[in-house]
Amino acid sequence: MNEVFEELRSALYSVWHRRWLALAVAWGVCILGWLVVAMIPNSYESRARIYVDLDDVLSEQIGIAGDGRQEIQRVRQTLASSVNLEKVIRSTRLGDGITERSDMDNAIADLTKKVSIKSEEDNLFELVATVGKSDLSDAENAVLARDVVQKLIDIFREQNIVGNRNEVAGTIVFLDQQLEERKRELEAAEQRRLAFEAQYPELIGGSTTLATKIQQSRTELRGIEGDLAAAQSALAAINGQLAGTPRTIVTAGDAGGSRGALMQAQAQLAQLRGRGLTDSHPDIVATKKQVDLLRKQVAAEGPDSVSGQPNPAYTSLVSIRAERQANMEALQARRAAIQSDVAALMASQASEPEVAAEANHISRDYEVLRKKYDELLQDREEIRLRGQVENERSSFKFDLIDPPVIPQKPAAPNRPLLLIGVLLAGIGAGIAAAFAMGQLRSTFSTAGKLERAMDLPVIGSISLTLKEGAQALQAKRLKQFIGASAGLGGVFMILLAIEFIQVGKVA
Repeated sequence: MNEVFEELRSALYSVWHRRWLALAVAWGVCILGWLVVAMIPNSYESRARIYVDLDDVLSEQIGIAGDGRQEIQRVRQTLASSVNLEKVIRSTRLGDGITERSDMDNAIADLTKKVSIKSEEDNLFELVATVGKSDLSDAENAVLARDVVQKLIDIFREQNIVGNRNEVAGTIVFLDQQLEERKRELEAAEQRRLAFEAQYPELIGGSTTLATKIQQSRTELRGIEGDLAAAQSALAAINGQLAGTPRTIVTAGDAGGSRGALMQAQAQLAQLRGRGLTDSHPDIVATKKQVDLLRKQVAAEGPDSVSGQPNPAYTSLVSIRAERQANMEALQARRAAIQSDVAALMASQASEPEVAAEANHISRDYEVLRKKYDELLQDREEIRLRGQVENERSSFKFDLIDPPVIPQKPAAPNRPLLLIGVLLAGIGAGIAAAFAMGQLRSTFSTAGKLERAMDLPVIGSISLTLKEGAQALQAKRLKQFIGASAGLGGVFMILLAIEFIQVGKVA
């Protein structure tokens, strides 16, 4: 610990002994550093925040709303492109004096580092620009920073509105070209299809449609057969009712004759059969014998003996039977026609497989082309409607939450901090120079250091004794040193005050 303290005391003595060298170096470093700081131009920062409303009620209502976030993100990413920054430079004072392309490229590269676009949220953006030209005053640089941000905002709006409109127009042109090409292909396919169907009408729609037709015909045939069976059953039932119904109604004048007895016997026979008795039943057998006997008697009496009036029920049943008979015959004719169609379709499918394959190919090509044409037509109309909406209004609503303003103080450099840093660097450089000079000289500031260096014991040391004149001179030089040091601090304070005054004037 004593050695460390001894070394520190030796270093302090070496620096103090060469304090004028340290002060001279400090003055030189500070003056040079402060000049460099003074030559650095002020940079002014301007910023703005934009809110983009992505909810477009009209576009959503008509079904043309796109991915707004993706479009805004694309605009944000391309806003700081070289083309847009060149527009900013040419429209502001950044482009003053730029005539060569190389100068413009350098200006674009420099502005790229000083412009930033930040996304605070999905639809909230912050534009920041830092500008400082050495050939402009501080007030002009502050205005220039505001102008750069304003131009970026204008480009942001223009790229979203005009860019979308140009994209819509280009898309419509492309879709029109595709539609025209698909139209020609569709017309050619339709002509091939019509020619084929004229030659093979049974293969309209291809073999797939042919199989569908066969399946539909078989289904219809099964339905007709079911209806035919029901019609036959209904006709048989009406025939049974008609067989048990007399043609005439017996009147009171002939109620006791053979004709009346025959009608009563027939009615009795129908009643027995209606009860479900079979022909072998004794009652049925007896009644049938009675009916046969009465019929012979009526036949022997002749037609002149017939009396009575027509039975309305019998007449009605005859009409119903005729209607059901016609319905059954129509169903039979329809069944025969469908069976003939099914046979013809199956024969066509089995006899000409190549033709069926060609029918499939023509039908498939036509359907694919028609479907593609309809999709392109629908897309074209949606894009056209979107373009009409955007011609009347912007796709999205922009709200300038924080407009760009003229900055009141420079953003960089931080001159007070730089001035302090230069002062500390100058003082440190002076101390280092004095210490280094002491190390280069073959002198020893303490007896202990001499003893360690020579490895010999030091018997004693002689202190420095000055006369009155030398002491007065030493005191005078000390005052001069303090004054020179104070002068360095005074210059620092003056420069610091000037900096604050200049910042106040800009504000």
